[in-house]
Amino acid sequence: MRAPAKLAKLTARIDERTPAHRDRAVDGLRALALLTVPTGHWLLGGFTLDSGGGLHNASPLSAFGSLAPASWVLQMLGVFFLVGGYSSYLSFRRRTGSVRRWTAGRLVRLGRPVLGVTAVWALLLPILHYGLGVPTATLRTASTLVVQPLWFVGVYAVITALTPYCAWASRRLGLWAAAPLLGCVAVVDLLRYGPHADAVPPWLSLLNLLPGWMFAYQLGVSWADRRLGRREAWLLLAGGAALFAALLLAFHYPASMVGVPGRSRTNSHPPSLLVLALAAVQSGAAIALRDRLARLLRRPALWGPVVAVNLSAMTILCWHQTAMLAAAVPASRFGEVPGLTTAPDTAGWILARPAWIPLFAGLLVVIARLARPLETPWDRAGTVLRAAAGVLAAGFFYFALAA
Repeated sequence: MRAPAKLAKLTARIDERTPAHRDRAVDGLRALALLTVPTGHWLLGGFTLDSGGGLHNASPLSAFGSLAPASWVLQMLGVFFLVGGYSSYLSFRRRTGSVRRWTAGRLVRLGRPVLGVTAVWALLLPILHYGLGVPTATLRTASTLVVQPLWFVGVYAVITALTPYCAWASRRLGLWAAAPLLGCVAVVDLLRYGPHADAVPPWLSLLNLLPGWMFAYQLGVSWADRRLGRREAWLLLAGGAALFAALLLAFHYPASMVGVPGRSRTNSHPPSLLVLALAAVQSGAAIALRDRLARLLRRPALWGPVVAVNLSAMTILCWHQTAMLAAAVPASRFGEVPGLTTAPDTAGWILARPAWIPLFAGLLVVIARLARPLETPWDRAGTVLRAAAGVLAAGFFYFALAA
């Protein structure tokens, strides 16, 4: 049997085994938002080489500011938090045990893959350095990149633990349950970017961390609670678009939704009001187009990949930077490789980088197959092994954050 025929048979089997009550649109939105994370990092993340052959982080956005609108599409964490709130609310409502047990179960599922990737990297660092002679600069860059997407897991875990509060807020306020979160971010932005910004301590911006990312999650909870429908979704989209345009044109917010090396002001770390405006646009569009997406995903050829991505969600999130490093670190031994280890400041780099994406994706598939067991319960791992993994993970975080 030829490969296309085997693939068609596999996708048909997946489609047949999917329960009728499964919300295909929500799964499709989750898969789409998840895939933009590695795609964005692979397209907008580059390297430079120092004289000793060490890799350092760089971004084409530093030289090509006109590429910033690409980040509006590639940064879809708002949609991810939206469907996260939707799914968590339904799971919370259907729970059979206590709230504490439900919360613990969700947090353990999030924590296992993070513990796994950081423990593995803690073991890799000495092998790469002492065994293969990889420069320290490269190891510090690699550690920073591996940790970069993991902040999201921590924030998501905290917000997940607040699901009971989100459910209560939705019952009381409906769609407007997300409004106080928007207001909190607006106040902090006014303080840190307003006329008296010089007198504001730098740590104040961290107050945006929780409400900034919780905004879309709360919208998802209200959506699942049937307090947010298609009519409200179109209003959310229009209002978010108007706010987004005003912040860019009248208040001169940075256009990029991701951090740009060398720029003192960023929208994403922690989130600014522009991130919430984009999340409102994306969330409104997702809810309004839900039925069309559900019909589209009735096609087995489209539904099969969505199932595969959702089953490997945390693996993709935790290991996609490792896939890029698996190509870049060996390539750095050969000097400047166009689109991979050359500085991302030329048109040639922009043209060459997309050619590397299939390699990154292929490496991620291989890594995902090896790392998949780290997402499943560690029933066979003893207490000593779990403790060792925790110590290794802590050591890796220390090394990465000290970089």
